[in-house]
Amino acid sequence: MFNTTKDPKGYCLRAIDGDVGSVCEFFFDDRYWAIRYLVAETGNWLVERQVLVSPFAVTSVNQQRRHIAINLSKKLIEDSPPLESDRPVSRHFEEMYYSYYGWPAYWDGPYAWGSYPFVAEARDKWTKASQRQQAWDPYLRSTQDIIGNDIQALDGEIGHVEDFIVDEEAWTIRYLVVNTRNWWPGKKVLISPKWIDRLDWKNLRVSVGLTRAAIQNSPEFTDAALLTRDYETQLHHHYDRLGYWIDDHDEKQHR
Repeated sequence: MFNTTKDPKGYCLRAIDGDVGSVCEFFFDDRYWAIRYLVAETGNWLVERQVLVSPFAVTSVNQQRRHIAINLSKKLIEDSPPLESDRPVSRHFEEMYYSYYGWPAYWDGPYAWGSYPFVAEARDKWTKASQRQQAWDPYLRSTQDIIGNDIQALDGEIGHVEDFIVDEEAWTIRYLVVNTRNWWPGKKVLISPKWIDRLDWKNLRVSVGLTRAAIQNSPEFTDAALLTRDYETQLHHHYDRLGYWIDDHDEKQHR
């Protein structure tokens, strides 16, 4: 199931013994673009404190009733390590957090990609890729921090990041929603994180290895509900890129 990050905002987080608060944003890593935490505002329950909930704890997402069920108690959450006000989320905090809940760390060992059970399926593929990559800043990013950032194509600016498309089964950001209204009024397009060349957090810019013309002529995005596999295939074919759903065997045949 695909969804924009704007849509689940405001969803109620429902613990096993009551409501915790409402989702306000997501923390992700910009290496694998996996959602690492849902961030909840707790209102009058835990005053002036944001609560982080790992996808490890999510048991279901009810879109009709707009709530996300988690397998944690309110007491367990209340006693969890508090998130400091300063961002980004540090590895030191995460080590305390995962140790507290007794979960395997996603940044090490067999869980070095996304949330269970998808980590096991993608582990080998992403481990091999990570061995070829340079050192990576382990701090997490907020979806709120990147929304509004400029998109820089190979031959000039092309728009800005308006939203993200999240795969709620794998808890992975599949696409950035790019608004190109400064060039073509009203048109929105999708760009995969795999097509990003550089993230410039200082200058709030996302550089992609695509031309403005290629982006301009890409399939228009209108609604996450219409994001079918046929649409994704058309999108990847337009850019002559392999789909994320193609496994190693299919990739070798493609080549």
